[in-house]
Amino acid sequence: MKVLVPVKRVIDYNVKVRVKADGSGVDLANVKMSMNPFDEIAIEEAIRLKEAGKADEVVAVSIGVKQSQETLRTALAMGADRAILVVAADDVHTDIEPLAVAKILKGIVDEEQPGVVLCGKQAIDNDMNATGQMLSALLGWSQGTFASELDIEGDNAKVTREVDGGLQTINVKMPAIITVDLRLNEPRYASLPNIMKAKKKPLAEKTAADYGVDVTPRLEVVSTTEPAARAAGIIVGSVDELVEKLKEAGAV
Repeated sequence: MKVLVPVKRVIDYNVKVRVKADGSGVDLANVKMSMNPFDEIAIEEAIRLKEAGKADEVVAVSIGVKQSQETLRTALAMGADRAILVVAADDVHTDIEPLAVAKILKGIVDEEQPGVVLCGKQAIDNDMNATGQMLSALLGWSQGTFASELDIEGDNAKVTREVDGGLQTINVKMPAIITVDLRLNEPRYASLPNIMKAKKKPLAEKTAADYGVDVTPRLEVVSTTEPAARAAGIIVGSVDELVEKLKEAGAV
């Protein structure tokens, strides 16, 4: 079985995001970029499936700017076998929308014929949480979202999902799209020897036009603003004073 894992280049989760002075978007100048954390979990799970003998090959895919090569090399260093980069934008500030990404991924799935596609549940830059579900609809495949446990046996996948009320376990028929959540696993660090080996692993480069997909944005960002600063707290001298302050604030 082949496992396909889409990965996205995003601002590193440790970096404080800054908004441009003109409010036109997020400032990416000299900002550290890395793999979307949920996609890292998906790569780790794919590698574990291969190590368990349930998968033969792990293919990482990224859609975006040419700099996404770095993200794919990270996936290769973790243990992916090969990678595909679809260059769909020239400007690092251009975010390819989920539907366009899903259409390109459908073209790749049609070519590669994987048994399962493992995606991060969402990207931490736009929080869309839509690509996996859209890809499932385009392919007509089963889907299991927000997976915190995954067990693949033959033609079925048992997926434990994180839902508002707790956990839900479902069985889906393969091939399937699985979007992964935080508690599925702990991604490994790439060792120096594997980082060196990753430089020699195959990385194919394609364009959105190769799959006949128009990536022209359908949404326009009107403005970007930082969240309002949190108000300073108030120290009170007694429970009675606390209750009065809460009443004044309309909290009780």
